[in-house]
Amino acid sequence: MPSEASRFTTLELLERLVAFDTESSKSNIALIDFVAGYLDGWGVPYVRVPNAAGDKQAIFATLGPMIDGGVVLSGHTDVVPVTGQAWTSDPFRLRIADGRAYGRGSVDMKGFDALALGLVPQAVETELKRPIHILLSYDEEVSCLGVLDTVARFGVSLPRPGAVIVGEPTGLEVADAHKSVVTYDTVVHGHEAHSSKPSLGANAVAAAADLVAELNRISDVMIERGDSSGRFDPPATTVHVGVIQGGTARNILAKSCSFQWEFRGLPDLDLTEIPRLFAQASERVLSDRLNRYGAYGRIETMEEVAVPGLAPEPGSEAETLALRLAGRNRTISVSYATEAGRFQQAGLPTVVCGPGSIDQAHQPDEFIALNELERGEAFLRRLLAECRA
Repeated sequence: MPSEASRFTTLELLERLVAFDTESSKSNIALIDFVAGYLDGWGVPYVRVPNAAGDKQAIFATLGPMIDGGVVLSGHTDVVPVTGQAWTSDPFRLRIADGRAYGRGSVDMKGFDALALGLVPQAVETELKRPIHILLSYDEEVSCLGVLDTVARFGVSLPRPGAVIVGEPTGLEVADAHKSVVTYDTVVHGHEAHSSKPSLGANAVAAAADLVAELNRISDVMIERGDSSGRFDPPATTVHVGVIQGGTARNILAKSCSFQWEFRGLPDLDLTEIPRLFAQASERVLSDRLNRYGAYGRIETMEEVAVPGLAPEPGSEAETLALRLAGRNRTISVSYATEAGRFQQAGLPTVVCGPGSIDQAHQPDEFIALNELERGEAFLRRLLAECRA
């Protein structure tokens, strides 16, 4: 049996997790090494699942019997950057003040990771009839792809779970639906010429402006269509252009212009609709604007990330269990994307339910309230009682 020194409190675990700089552009292996050592100390079996490059890993641990039908507590280990943010203290050193725990990832979502790991000593000392799995992933903040290699092993080399609880911050409300997010890079290639002779070239900036205007028009269509479920805020699929850059001088037809855009779709949105509408608009802009005077230009659009939404599954095992554990009688929807849709696509009943507020995520001086961590501990104690033999 491990020494008492291995019996960390939730805050002690959170302090250690926050201390690892696991921005999505960096490796998370040092954090996973710590988690693996902690699990080894308690004799908990686990597998480490590396990415193709070998610089990041997920870890999947099992508390209780190695059988199908367990409950997955899913959290990610990566965090968003702190560069350019006005923190009042070191973002990678947990600071406790005013009933809050401050630090990058404290709420999104190392707080939940710490809660799940903090359950280990109690679970080891309890005879469980139903397994509880802890899955800590990578790259959630950039692609939500970091769980896929582990999910592919369910029912093959790993037990197939019966329910998944993704611990993103919901104030411990049970979310059974969220939007998808699909992101794109569009590059308009023009042909340089003197601005006094527009017929000698193709202005990539002008064509890109037309395309952005088309995205605004598509956005208006989505807003007009609205949300038939009445569950989302904002109540529509949203379309957004976040970055645009191009051109070299005011008096030169721009050779190139690129912009980054996305849409966040309601669960019932056909994910091919918006790219199809944009492709049609691109054909019009190509002929009517970019190549008005000759075959000078072209337009390239590349999909970067496509994160599926989470669709409601009333009465699912995950929903029923989480509502009972949280003491709720209804579900909610959230507008941000999570890894939950990846699990649902694999046929696993999934909900989102975790401590803290998403309003604090990605902010300078990110924090989770200490009473939210206490409520999270109570939630997991009830899960342990549910799974006890």
